[in-house]
Amino acid sequence: MTEVAANLSTNDLREESPLLMERRGSIVLLTLNRPKARNALSDALLDALSKRLTEIAGDRTAQAVVIDHAPPVFSAGHDLRELTAHRGDPDGGRGFYEKVMRKCAEVMQQIVHLPQPVIAAVSGTATAAGCQLVASCDLAVAAEEAKFATPGVNIGLFCSSPMVALSRNVSRKHAMEMLLTGEMIDAHQAAQYGLVNRVVEAGGVQEAAFKLAEKIAAKSPAIVAIGKEAFYRQAEMPLSQAYDYAAGVMVANMMEPDAEEGIGAFLEKRKPEWKGR
Repeated sequence: MTEVAANLSTNDLREESPLLMERRGSIVLLTLNRPKARNALSDALLDALSKRLTEIAGDRTAQAVVIDHAPPVFSAGHDLRELTAHRGDPDGGRGFYEKVMRKCAEVMQQIVHLPQPVIAAVSGTATAAGCQLVASCDLAVAAEEAKFATPGVNIGLFCSSPMVALSRNVSRKHAMEMLLTGEMIDAHQAAQYGLVNRVVEAGGVQEAAFKLAEKIAAKSPAIVAIGKEAFYRQAEMPLSQAYDYAAGVMVANMMEPDAEEGIGAFLEKRKPEWKGR
């Protein structure tokens, strides 16, 4: 497939575009762009995310993705105004709710299955499906003022879908406390819980996310893709099955040209020249 556009297209630059995309070398920046709606994950924004992730998955020159946001909020979750507007549908909104919830689940899984690592850059708050988006990313960097919550229980809509990603990032006790109380946790708590990797000063989130992305981009993209897929697959397996699977992955990995090059470079004390995906 063709390389992701190096610059923002005219369409992307329009204020009403729900998602912006920018290319910085081998790193793709996706920016949630619904600030007036607190970057809520509307049907249109989910469609845009899905489309861009599909493009990036097929782009051999893209080596990492950073998901940022227009300030001040990372994402308030699903667009409750949009959902409520469909209460008047002949089926009471069931068909639309089914479509949006399944679409959101598919986008979260796209992130997990993407060959490239995805890093969330979080300032402000990330709540409900916004918190789910952070938890679905492979890595996350948060500003000191960032806060996280799964507050659906407060409005009669338990955060069941966000629960899936959340419970795969933090301990069961911490996940249940967030889900049952709906209370906010701060960035440092989120780091302690394992929801984010690191906390940085205000205004330094995107820079920190890009530094992390650049470290990853310096590795073999083929090997990173193998490793990311293996990580998520083994995590769902019983211990003995996980070891059997991982041993097979190691063997297949050894047969990769970049493994031969990387090991050779290490033994010869030189910088490896990756062939890529």
